[in-house]
Amino acid sequence: MLAPLLYGLIVGISLGVTGGGGSIFAVPLLIYGLGLPVPTAAGLSLAAVGLTAGFGASLRRRDLEWRAGLIFAVAGMLLAPVGAILARMLNPALVLSAFALLMGYVGWRMWARPSSDAPATGPCIVHGEGKLPPDCYGRLLGAGAAGGVLSGLFGVGGGFIIVPALVFVTGMAIHRAVATSLLVIFLIAISGVAAHLLHGARFPFWLGALFVGGGCAGMLAGSRLRSRLSPARLRQVFAAAMWIVGAYMLWRNAPALFPFP
Repeated sequence: MLAPLLYGLIVGISLGVTGGGGSIFAVPLLIYGLGLPVPTAAGLSLAAVGLTAGFGASLRRRDLEWRAGLIFAVAGMLLAPVGAILARMLNPALVLSAFALLMGYVGWRMWARPSSDAPATGPCIVHGEGKLPPDCYGRLLGAGAAGGVLSGLFGVGGGFIIVPALVFVTGMAIHRAVATSLLVIFLIAISGVAAHLLHGARFPFWLGALFVGGGCAGMLAGSRLRSRLSPARLRQVFAAAMWIVGAYMLWRNAPALFPFP
């Protein structure tokens, strides 16, 4: 019974450091580490990551951009059930491989971002106490909708999309984006888990409890580690984690998509 606790610890540390990497690690760990079927792993991942992220958001209240986070989350919560329905209609190997490719692309975008952390000059920047330009609402709703679909489809909190979206769409600093993403992950996960339950998903309670317990402990450790990293280094850690896990997932699912005689 130590395995769920250890895997939850890994997810919590990653969430604490990157604000989204925990979502990326949770699904592979539940599927390949604990042997859960893809639909069960997707729902349990959402529940565990969502609870851990909610705990992390409570620890970083001072860094949260509440207005941007709530707008993003509303769209994500509405669309997460759509992703959950698609997940049950598609080939699991195809879903996981698409997940891996998306991780690679997002990682590249994060790594390639200029090293300067000066405020961006785009049309959608957070100003002062969370005030947003009018056209930013549409951008946040669109990005939130995409994050919600991906959350339900892949069984993740969506942080691997939320953090880059908040950075690129609003121009907020990476550390504030990481903190805000935890709030968004928590809210979107509620909607995604509800959709899985309505479609008959059942989760092993004690395994989930151990996973969440390890995640909360890891969140505390990850938050301390994050405070010691520069924004540029934090983006690089985020990108590298996605590339490593994405490559592993492609390797594991390639035989199912391209069977060799």
